[in-house]
Amino acid sequence: MTSHTEADTDATTRDGYGELRAQLATLTTEAFRPELAEIDRLPTAEIARIMNGEDRTVPAAVAERLPEISAAIDATAARMARGGRLIYAGAGTAGRLGVLDASECPPTFNTDPADVIGLIAGGPSAMVTAVEGAEDSKELAAADLDALDLTADDTVVGISASGRTPYAIGAVEHARAKGALTLGLSCNADSALGAAAEHPLEVVVGPELLTGSTRLKAGTAQKLVLNMLSTITMIRLGKTYGNLMVDVRASNEKLRARSRRIVSLATGASDSEIEAALAATDGEVKNAILTILGRVDGPTAATLLSASDGHLRAALAAAPRTT
Repeated sequence: MTSHTEADTDATTRDGYGELRAQLATLTTEAFRPELAEIDRLPTAEIARIMNGEDRTVPAAVAERLPEISAAIDATAARMARGGRLIYAGAGTAGRLGVLDASECPPTFNTDPADVIGLIAGGPSAMVTAVEGAEDSKELAAADLDALDLTADDTVVGISASGRTPYAIGAVEHARAKGALTLGLSCNADSALGAAAEHPLEVVVGPELLTGSTRLKAGTAQKLVLNMLSTITMIRLGKTYGNLMVDVRASNEKLRARSRRIVSLATGASDSEIEAALAATDGEVKNAILTILGRVDGPTAATLLSASDGHLRAALAAAPRTT
């Protein structure tokens, strides 16, 4: 009679995935939850209640890593202040989250599209269609970074729920060898990605509702951390005034209306003053606020902001005082 161990060995030999299966079995994100084995037999409202309860645990898991996240943000902001870029690299859901965060920076903070970049294994088509094998290649990650002419002022964030995805690890390893700052965002403790990065950000959210479906709690955790990383970095770079998005790019009707509201909230000026200020500054919200609060003209506002590296508070402090 064949023992259980012998049977497993035979199966490993047959399918060729024994080592990977054993590795996945050790990951918290891949753990099976027997108490949910019959979840498909529950009423929809009960499944929704369970899922909502699972989601509520994610912010607490992120909170446990706030010191590490804060240190990573300060290091990232320092590099970007020197002209470096923020580059995300991941596969599947993790890669898509990085691309999403990067794509939202230009309209929100008026950044150049080349300042925050999202790389996904397999290229842009992988955003909507799986590219087989792309996530398994460290070499592909290195080539994608080389195409960007990576520098030591850049920050590369490898994103992988499991913390073992070769593409994300390869990106971090290659970037670190080039002298770039490296962050490793994963949802398993003591991950290979964390070990490869200068700043390991390991947000352990526990096993998923559906075994191994890391687009759920792990994906939510990654989105929360990426929100912090990009938003607080931009705050540190002077892209906000208080909690107002003063570098917003007014590229559509909604954003044009928001621009005027931001100027109003920052200055308390009348509609006619706001329109005049925006006209004098080619629609630049931050400059318009400075013309009103600093009582300067458009060109002077631009000069003051340039000298202050775009920080509105510093530019206001430097504005000439009139009596």
